[in-house]
Amino acid sequence: MFQKALLFCALLLASTLTLAAPSPAAKKEIGQLMDALSHSGCQFQRNGSWYGAAEARAHLQRKYDYLLKKDRVDTAEQFIQRAASESSVSGRAYRVKCQGREQDASAWFGGQLQKLRRAAAPAPTR
Repeated sequence: MFQKALLFCALLLASTLTLAAPSPAAKKEIGQLMDALSHSGCQFQRNGSWYGAAEARAHLQRKYDYLLKKDRVDTAEQFIQRAASESSVSGRAYRVKCQGREQDASAWFGGQLQKLRRAAAPAPTR
């Protein structure tokens, strides 16, 4: 009996918990990541085929919109991990190729996020 009551309480608690939506700052960063891809001139590989930046952005936007509906993305890091790193169909890593240099998309987006944050950080005071 105690186990059933405990299970019921756990289920009740889980049903009342909701994941927070991305903050305005996170939404801005995710948008900036997508803009960086759009304006990069890079190619994007998914499931063995290469796509232009505009097609890649449209694909990632669809994935991001899906994740938003499911409350599965709150941060830019989660966007990179859950939408921009690998195919949810095949599990194969996405790749980005810029100026002949190819790398995993997760590394490319991670680098872009670092650049965005450095640019947004206030200058140190002396």
